[in-house]
Amino acid sequence: MEACNVLPISPKASAALSRRCLQNMLRAAGYKDKDLAREIDTLLAEPDPKKALPQRLRETIDAIRNFGNFSAHPIDDKTTLQIIDVEPHEAEWCLEVIEELFEHFYVGPALAAAKKAALNAKLAAGGKPPAK
Repeated sequence: MEACNVLPISPKASAALSRRCLQNMLRAAGYKDKDLAREIDTLLAEPDPKKALPQRLRETIDAIRNFGNFSAHPIDDKTTLQIIDVEPHEAEWCLEVIEELFEHFYVGPALAAAKKAALNAKLAAGGKPPAK
């Protein structure tokens, strides 16, 4: 929420907060490593298809890390020598990817578990074994 709230004031701060949110999500999901780049690599190499990211997220997750790095570190454009800043549309993109990651890690699994619990309750009421 903080990354969303700060976006109109500072896209740079929003991107940095998105990066922090990404790292917290990955660590909560068990992808802990020395730095965020390695945590992303571990997630992208996930062999379990139930835990693996959908292709659209696989292609965009590293954008959050990069924009967060532009926010946290003074990175110069090698041709103009100007510090590269985060544009509002780039910070918005980070938030969109974070939202999709929330769906992947939290919302989707919770909905699936609730639906399966409801099915198992019906099966139990009918004297049937739970779903596999």
